[in-house]
Amino acid sequence: MKFGRISRESPDGQVARLVVVEPGQGRVIDLARAAALHARATFHATETAAVRMAQARFPGSMAQALATGSDLIAAAKTVIAGRFGDEASLPIGDVAWLSASDPPVLRDGLAFIGHIKGWHERMSREVPDALLQIPGFAKNSPVTVIGNGATVPWPGYIQYMDYELELGYVIGRQGSNLRPEDAMPYIFGLTLYNDFSGRDLQKNELAVGMGATKSKDFAHSIGPWITTLDEFDDLDAIPLEVRVNGQTWARGNSGGKLWTPAELVAYVSLGERIEPGDVIGSGTMGGGSALELNRQLEPGDVVELEAGGIGVLRNVMGQKQDGLWWPTKRQPFM
Repeated sequence: MKFGRISRESPDGQVARLVVVEPGQGRVIDLARAAALHARATFHATETAAVRMAQARFPGSMAQALATGSDLIAAAKTVIAGRFGDEASLPIGDVAWLSASDPPVLRDGLAFIGHIKGWHERMSREVPDALLQIPGFAKNSPVTVIGNGATVPWPGYIQYMDYELELGYVIGRQGSNLRPEDAMPYIFGLTLYNDFSGRDLQKNELAVGMGATKSKDFAHSIGPWITTLDEFDDLDAIPLEVRVNGQTWARGNSGGKLWTPAELVAYVSLGERIEPGDVIGSGTMGGGSALELNRQLEPGDVVELEAGGIGVLRNVMGQKQDGLWWPTKRQPFM
Protein backbone atom coordinates (compact mmCIF):
# COMPACT_ATOMS: atom_id res chain seq x y z
CA MET A 1 0.00 0.00 0.00
CA LYS A 2 0.92 3.63 -0.34
CA PHE A 3 0.35 6.11 2.50
CA GLY A 4 0.64 9.88 2.34
CA ARG A 5 -0.34 13.04 4.15
CA ILE A 6 -2.36 15.91 2.75
CA SER A 7 -3.68 19.23 3.98
CA ARG A 8 -7.47 19.71 3.99
CA GLU A 9 -9.71 22.63 4.84
CA SER A 10 -11.71 22.38 8.07
CA PRO A 11 -13.81 24.80 10.15
CA ASP A 12 -10.65 25.40 12.18
CA GLY A 13 -8.40 25.99 9.16
CA GLN A 14 -6.04 23.61 7.39
CA VAL A 15 -5.60 20.18 9.02
CA ALA A 16 -3.35 17.25 8.17
CA ARG A 17 -5.03 14.04 7.01
CA LEU A 18 -3.58 10.59 6.48
CA VAL A 19 -4.47 9.08 3.10
CA VAL A 20 -4.11 5.88 1.15
CA VAL A 21 -2.73 6.73 -2.28
CA GLU A 22 -3.95 4.89 -5.39
CA PRO A 23 -2.03 6.42 -8.31
CA GLY A 24 -3.44 3.91 -10.79
CA GLN A 25 -6.96 5.05 -9.98
CA GLY A 26 -5.98 8.71 -9.81
CA ARG A 27 -7.21 9.17 -6.27
CA VAL A 28 -6.36 9.33 -2.59
CA ILE A 29 -8.63 8.09 0.20
CA ASP A 30 -8.99 10.13 3.37
CA LEU A 31 -8.64 7.43 6.02
CA ALA A 32 -10.27 9.35 8.87
CA ARG A 33 -13.29 10.07 6.67
CA ALA A 34 -13.54 6.46 5.49
CA ALA A 35 -13.18 5.20 9.06
CA ALA A 36 -15.96 7.48 10.29
CA LEU A 37 -18.29 6.25 7.55
CA HIS A 38 -17.35 2.66 8.38
CA ALA A 39 -18.00 3.15 12.11
CA ARG A 40 -21.42 4.67 11.52
CA ALA A 41 -22.54 1.96 9.10
CA THR A 42 -20.97 -1.04 10.83
CA PHE A 43 -21.18 -0.20 14.53
CA HIS A 44 -24.04 2.32 14.46
CA ALA A 45 -21.85 4.90 16.16
CA THR A 46 -23.12 8.44 16.43
CA GLU A 47 -21.59 10.93 14.02
CA THR A 48 -19.62 12.67 16.75
CA ALA A 49 -18.30 9.41 18.20
CA ALA A 50 -17.46 8.04 14.74
CA VAL A 51 -15.39 11.11 13.90
CA ARG A 52 -13.62 10.99 17.27
CA MET A 53 -12.73 7.30 16.90
CA ALA A 54 -11.66 7.71 13.28
CA GLN A 55 -9.31 10.57 14.02
CA ALA A 56 -7.80 8.67 16.93
CA ARG A 57 -7.10 5.63 14.74
CA PHE A 58 -5.98 7.62 11.70
CA PRO A 59 -4.44 10.88 12.91
CA GLY A 60 -2.91 13.37 10.50
CA SER A 61 0.51 12.56 11.89
CA MET A 62 2.20 9.57 10.24
CA ALA A 63 4.39 9.15 13.30
CA GLN A 64 1.35 8.97 15.58
CA ALA A 65 -0.47 6.58 13.24
CA LEU A 66 2.48 4.18 13.16
CA ALA A 67 2.83 4.42 16.93
CA THR A 68 -0.65 2.94 17.41
CA GLY A 69 0.61 -0.50 16.42
CA SER A 70 1.46 -2.87 13.62
CA ASP A 71 -2.05 -3.23 12.19
CA LEU A 72 -2.13 0.10 10.32
CA ILE A 73 -2.22 -1.59 6.90
CA ALA A 74 -4.95 -4.04 7.92
CA ALA A 75 -7.00 -1.30 9.54
CA ALA A 76 -6.71 0.88 6.44
CA LYS A 77 -7.79 -1.98 4.16
CA THR A 78 -10.84 -2.57 6.34
CA VAL A 79 -12.15 0.99 6.33
CA ILE A 80 -11.56 1.70 2.62
CA ALA A 81 -13.26 -1.49 1.42
CA GLY A 82 -16.37 -1.03 -0.71
CA ARG A 83 -18.28 2.21 -0.74
CA PHE A 84 -16.46 3.77 2.20
CA GLY A 85 -13.27 4.19 0.20
CA ASP A 86 -15.20 5.56 -2.76
CA GLU A 87 -17.09 8.10 -0.66
CA ALA A 88 -13.90 9.28 1.08
CA SER A 89 -11.81 9.60 -2.09
CA LEU A 90 -10.37 12.76 -3.65
CA PRO A 91 -8.77 13.30 -7.08
CA ILE A 92 -5.02 12.86 -6.70
CA GLY A 93 -4.33 15.99 -8.73
CA ASP A 94 -6.39 18.22 -6.45
CA VAL A 95 -4.74 17.58 -3.09
CA ALA A 96 -2.09 19.63 -1.26
CA TRP A 97 0.68 17.30 -0.11
CA LEU A 98 2.45 17.43 3.22
CA SER A 99 5.69 15.61 3.98
CA ALA A 100 5.02 11.87 3.76
CA SER A 101 6.11 11.48 7.38
CA ASP A 102 6.53 13.97 10.20
CA PRO A 103 9.65 12.37 11.69
CA PRO A 104 10.39 12.78 15.39
CA VAL A 105 14.05 12.43 14.34
CA LEU A 106 15.41 12.86 10.82
CA ARG A 107 18.69 11.14 9.98
CA ASP A 108 20.72 11.05 6.80
CA GLY A 109 23.01 8.18 5.92
CA LEU A 110 25.98 7.89 3.58
CA ALA A 111 25.86 4.48 1.96
CA PHE A 112 26.26 4.72 -1.84
CA ILE A 113 29.85 4.06 -2.90
CA GLY A 114 29.52 6.15 -6.07
CA HIS A 115 28.44 9.24 -4.18
CA ILE A 116 31.03 8.75 -1.44
CA LYS A 117 33.77 8.78 -4.06
CA GLY A 118 32.25 11.55 -6.20
CA TRP A 119 31.42 13.89 -3.30
CA HIS A 120 34.90 13.59 -1.77
CA GLU A 121 36.56 14.22 -5.13
CA ARG A 122 34.49 17.33 -5.82
CA MET A 123 35.02 18.65 -2.27
CA SER A 124 38.78 17.96 -2.53
CA ARG A 125 38.71 15.60 0.45
CA GLU A 126 40.12 12.12 1.03
CA VAL A 127 37.67 9.31 1.74
CA PRO A 128 38.31 8.58 5.42
CA ASP A 129 38.96 5.05 6.59
CA ALA A 130 36.26 5.64 9.21
CA LEU A 131 33.60 5.20 6.51
CA LEU A 132 34.76 1.61 6.13
CA GLN A 133 34.37 1.02 9.86
CA ILE A 134 30.95 2.50 10.66
CA PRO A 135 27.85 3.51 8.66
CA GLY A 136 28.06 7.30 8.73
CA PHE A 137 24.92 9.36 9.30
CA ALA A 138 23.94 12.85 10.41
CA LYS A 139 20.98 14.16 12.37
CA ASN A 140 18.99 16.81 10.53
CA SER A 141 16.26 19.14 11.69
CA PRO A 142 12.72 17.71 11.36
CA VAL A 143 11.29 21.22 11.78
CA THR A 144 12.04 22.21 8.17
CA VAL A 145 10.62 19.09 6.48
CA ILE A 146 8.48 19.90 3.42
CA GLY A 147 6.43 17.78 1.06
CA ASN A 148 5.76 17.20 -2.61
CA GLY A 149 4.93 20.38 -4.53
CA ALA A 150 6.34 22.72 -1.90
CA THR A 151 8.62 25.64 -2.73
CA VAL A 152 12.12 25.23 -1.27
CA PRO A 153 13.22 28.23 0.81
CA TRP A 154 16.62 29.51 -0.29
CA PRO A 155 18.55 31.38 2.43
CA GLY A 156 20.57 34.17 0.86
CA TYR A 157 23.79 33.07 2.55
CA ILE A 158 23.87 30.03 0.22
CA GLN A 159 25.25 30.57 -3.27
CA TYR A 160 25.87 27.00 -4.45
CA MET A 161 22.56 25.16 -4.12
CA ASP A 162 22.28 21.42 -4.69
CA TYR A 163 19.75 18.58 -4.52
CA GLU A 164 20.45 15.02 -3.35
CA LEU A 165 18.53 11.98 -4.59
CA GLU A 166 17.99 9.60 -1.69
CA LEU A 167 15.60 6.95 -0.51
CA GLY A 168 14.06 7.40 2.92
CA TYR A 169 13.57 4.40 5.19
CA VAL A 170 10.46 5.11 7.28
CA ILE A 171 10.56 3.43 10.68
CA GLY A 172 7.38 1.62 11.72
CA ARG A 173 8.03 0.70 15.32
CA GLN A 174 10.16 1.54 18.32
CA GLY A 175 13.44 -0.27 18.73
CA SER A 176 16.88 -0.08 20.30
CA ASN A 177 20.20 -1.92 20.06
CA LEU A 178 19.10 -3.91 17.01
CA ARG A 179 21.18 -6.36 15.03
CA PRO A 180 21.09 -6.27 11.21
CA GLU A 181 19.41 -9.67 11.00
CA ASP A 182 16.52 -8.32 13.09
CA ALA A 183 16.27 -4.79 11.65
CA MET A 184 14.21 -5.06 8.45
CA PRO A 185 10.81 -5.56 10.18
CA TYR A 186 11.34 -2.14 11.75
CA ILE A 187 11.16 -0.48 8.32
CA PHE A 188 7.53 0.30 7.47
CA GLY A 189 8.18 1.53 3.96
CA LEU A 190 10.20 3.63 1.55
CA THR A 191 9.83 7.19 0.39
CA LEU A 192 11.99 9.72 -1.46
CA TYR A 193 14.20 12.14 0.42
CA ASN A 194 15.70 15.26 -1.18
CA ASP A 195 18.47 16.48 1.08
CA PHE A 196 18.95 20.02 -0.25
CA SER A 197 22.47 21.28 0.37
CA GLY A 198 24.36 24.57 0.25
CA ARG A 199 27.73 23.35 -0.96
CA ASP A 200 29.70 26.55 -0.43
CA LEU A 201 28.67 26.82 3.22
CA GLN A 202 28.98 23.06 3.72
CA LYS A 203 32.70 23.29 2.95
CA ASN A 204 33.19 25.82 5.78
CA GLU A 205 31.05 23.84 8.21
CA LEU A 206 33.00 20.67 7.55
CA ALA A 207 36.20 22.55 8.34
CA VAL A 208 34.76 23.41 11.77
CA GLY A 209 34.47 19.68 12.39
CA MET A 210 30.99 19.58 13.95
CA GLY A 211 29.03 18.55 10.86
CA ALA A 212 26.70 20.33 8.45
CA THR A 213 23.98 22.52 9.97
CA LYS A 214 22.96 25.73 8.17
CA SER A 215 24.06 24.21 4.86
CA LYS A 216 21.38 21.52 5.26
CA ASP A 217 18.66 22.41 7.71
CA PHE A 218 16.76 25.01 5.70
CA ALA A 219 14.75 22.32 3.83
CA HIS A 220 14.36 18.54 3.67
CA SER A 221 11.75 17.26 1.21
CA ILE A 222 10.11 13.89 1.94
CA GLY A 223 7.49 12.27 -0.27
CA PRO A 224 5.42 12.15 -2.33
CA TRP A 225 4.16 9.23 -0.24
CA ILE A 226 5.36 6.04 1.48
CA THR A 227 5.24 2.66 -0.24
CA THR A 228 5.14 -0.24 2.21
CA LEU A 229 8.12 -2.56 2.22
CA ASP A 230 6.17 -5.59 1.00
CA GLU A 231 5.76 -4.00 -2.45
CA PHE A 232 9.51 -4.20 -3.23
CA ASP A 233 11.10 -7.40 -4.52
CA ASP A 234 14.69 -6.13 -4.31
CA LEU A 235 15.81 -3.05 -2.40
CA ASP A 236 19.00 -2.97 -4.49
CA ALA A 237 17.19 -2.79 -7.83
CA ILE A 238 14.93 0.26 -7.50
CA PRO A 239 15.35 2.52 -10.57
CA LEU A 240 16.14 6.14 -9.67
CA GLU A 241 16.18 9.33 -11.72
CA VAL A 242 16.56 13.06 -11.18
CA ARG A 243 15.22 15.73 -13.55
CA VAL A 244 15.69 19.48 -13.47
CA ASN A 245 13.23 21.55 -15.51
CA GLY A 246 12.17 18.37 -17.29
CA GLN A 247 15.70 17.42 -18.34
CA THR A 248 17.19 14.19 -17.00
CA TRP A 249 20.38 14.96 -15.08
CA ALA A 250 21.07 11.49 -13.70
CA ARG A 251 19.79 7.91 -13.74
CA GLY A 252 20.78 4.98 -11.59
CA ASN A 253 19.43 2.48 -9.13
CA SER A 254 19.50 1.64 -5.45
CA GLY A 255 22.40 -0.82 -5.74
CA GLY A 256 26.06 -0.20 -5.00
CA LYS A 257 25.74 0.50 -1.28
CA LEU A 258 28.58 0.16 1.18
CA TRP A 259 26.13 -0.53 4.02
CA THR A 260 22.77 -2.32 3.70
CA PRO A 261 19.51 -0.76 4.93
CA ALA A 262 19.45 -3.31 7.75
CA GLU A 263 22.99 -2.41 8.83
CA LEU A 264 22.23 1.31 8.72
CA VAL A 265 19.03 0.96 10.78
CA ALA A 266 20.75 -1.33 13.28
CA TYR A 267 23.66 1.07 13.69
CA VAL A 268 21.35 4.06 14.16
CA SER A 269 19.51 2.17 16.92
CA LEU A 270 22.66 1.43 18.95
CA GLY A 271 22.61 3.22 22.28
CA GLU A 272 19.44 5.16 21.36
CA ARG A 273 15.92 4.53 20.10
CA ILE A 274 14.37 4.61 16.68
CA GLU A 275 10.76 5.74 16.82
CA PRO A 276 7.69 5.25 14.60
CA GLY A 277 7.74 7.83 11.83
CA ASP A 278 11.50 8.41 11.95
CA VAL A 279 13.05 8.78 8.51
CA ILE A 280 16.57 7.54 7.80
CA GLY A 281 18.04 8.69 4.50
CA SER A 282 19.91 6.09 2.47
CA GLY A 283 22.51 8.57 1.38
CA THR A 284 22.73 9.96 -2.13
CA MET A 285 22.76 7.74 -5.20
CA GLY A 286 26.04 7.82 -7.12
CA GLY A 287 25.73 10.77 -9.50
CA GLY A 288 22.57 11.83 -7.68
CA SER A 289 23.75 15.34 -6.81
CA ALA A 290 24.48 18.34 -9.02
CA LEU A 291 27.88 18.66 -7.33
CA GLU A 292 29.02 15.40 -8.91
CA LEU A 293 27.97 16.70 -12.32
CA ASN A 294 29.66 20.09 -11.85
CA ARG A 295 26.25 21.77 -12.00
CA GLN A 296 24.11 23.73 -9.56
CA LEU A 297 20.55 24.90 -9.10
CA GLU A 298 19.06 28.31 -9.80
CA PRO A 299 15.99 30.02 -8.30
CA GLY A 300 12.84 28.81 -10.05
CA ASP A 301 14.30 25.45 -11.07
CA VAL A 302 11.90 22.52 -10.85
CA VAL A 303 13.57 19.47 -9.28
CA GLU A 304 11.98 16.04 -9.67
CA LEU A 305 13.23 12.88 -8.00
CA GLU A 306 11.69 9.61 -9.19
CA ALA A 307 11.92 6.09 -7.78
CA GLY A 308 10.29 2.99 -9.20
CA GLY A 309 7.48 1.76 -6.98
CA ILE A 310 7.29 5.06 -5.12
CA GLY A 311 6.63 7.99 -7.45
CA VAL A 312 7.89 11.49 -8.18
CA LEU A 313 8.90 14.03 -5.55
CA ARG A 314 8.65 17.47 -7.12
CA ASN A 315 9.83 20.80 -5.67
CA VAL A 316 10.43 24.31 -6.98
CA MET A 317 13.46 26.28 -5.86
CA GLY A 318 12.46 29.56 -4.23
CA GLN A 319 14.06 32.96 -4.62
CA LYS A 320 17.06 33.86 -2.47
CA GLN A 321 16.05 35.45 0.83
CA ASP A 322 17.83 38.79 1.15
CA GLY A 323 18.60 40.81 4.28
CA LEU A 324 19.50 37.93 6.60
CA TRP A 325 22.03 38.58 9.35
CA TRP A 326 25.38 36.82 8.99
CA PRO A 327 28.31 36.64 11.44
CA THR A 328 31.30 38.93 11.00
CA LYS A 329 34.64 37.17 10.77
CA ARG A 330 36.66 37.40 13.98
CA GLN A 331 40.34 38.22 14.26
CA PRO A 332 42.71 35.29 14.83
CA PHE A 333 43.34 34.58 18.49
CA MET A 334 46.49 33.35 20.24
